[in-house]
Amino acid sequence: MKQNNMLAMILAGGRGSRLHDLTKKVAKPAVSYGGKYRIIDFPLSNCANSGIDVVGVLTQYESILLNSYVAAGRRWGLDAKDSGVYVLPPREKSDANLDVYRGTADAISQNIDFIDSYSPEYLLILSGDHIYKMNYAKMLEYHKECNSDATIAVIEVPLKEASRFGIMNTDESTGRIVEFEEKPEHPKSNLASMGIYIFNWKQLRKMLMADMKNPDSSHDFGKDIIPALLNDNGNLFAYKYKGYWKDVGTIDSLWEANMDLLDKNNELDLNDNTWKIYTEDVTALPQYIGAEASIDRAFITQGCVVDGAVKNSVLFTGAKVASGAKVIDSVLMPGAEVAEGAVVTRALVADGVKIGKNAVVGSADSENIELVAKRVKGDE
Repeated sequence: MKQNNMLAMILAGGRGSRLHDLTKKVAKPAVSYGGKYRIIDFPLSNCANSGIDVVGVLTQYESILLNSYVAAGRRWGLDAKDSGVYVLPPREKSDANLDVYRGTADAISQNIDFIDSYSPEYLLILSGDHIYKMNYAKMLEYHKECNSDATIAVIEVPLKEASRFGIMNTDESTGRIVEFEEKPEHPKSNLASMGIYIFNWKQLRKMLMADMKNPDSSHDFGKDIIPALLNDNGNLFAYKYKGYWKDVGTIDSLWEANMDLLDKNNELDLNDNTWKIYTEDVTALPQYIGAEASIDRAFITQGCVVDGAVKNSVLFTGAKVASGAKVIDSVLMPGAEVAEGAVVTRALVADGVKIGKNAVVGSADSENIELVAKRVKGDE
């Protein structure tokens, strides 16, 4: 473990039910994003870039692909001696017959032995399903400067949307958290929790041991651990984050996060070599743009073949748009194909799905984005 003496644990076990068929067989953090990436690439790359070299990934639902993807940590340079990415599924315990994580705090509690084996001074807890870049080393510096028991990363959200988040009410002069409200009906603040925490490990360990013995606990950081720290007059501080951050937990938000890549002024610069987002190597051929193709404001990844019209859209690796086809305001995930004459508008087409000849999918007038997860028959 490096000099910062901080170990990271990524919570990657959520069902992702609001992504519907995209997470039917794949864990949410393994869902594709941004042409060639997976969501889990972002927290793992942030860890590597922040100098954190031991990372536990806590998996649970539909985890086979995620387990094989993160194993060893080579993609993120986390495979050197005394470092690594470790997949940590729930462990069955004979005394309680537990084979699932009952909550975010329970997920950490079940892996106390793993954490103890590295004797970290600090524990960083992350969500595995957000798109953002963050230097966790700077957050740790803030944690130390404040002599904090727990530091929670927060981001300002529109007040009208604050009721969707866990909200931190702080002393504006110091940044100290004085109150935490989980999805309040009438929020007093617009500082939303990003699900990123730094704890002093010895103190958190004691709290987790007590929480495990509490029959009334839901074993959750937001509902139990953070409120308990506040009730004990603990030093909790909010670390304000100013960059790009997106919770991609719904079809609409995943579509929006991909559309954001079309903005050349977008803060999430995937070409920034000073803070790389690492992913699996793409061995596909370069993009092929046909002589009759029409491209207007598009993000087109390696291996794509475009002979039709693409406007304001994102095409992932291996996507194909045939002659006479139109793709407008849409996302085509890896291997998706749009046949001749088909029209796709305001849609997210899942991995490998084929849109048939002359088929029409989605509508410019639709309020919500249409998820296309099964083959759409055309005039074939």
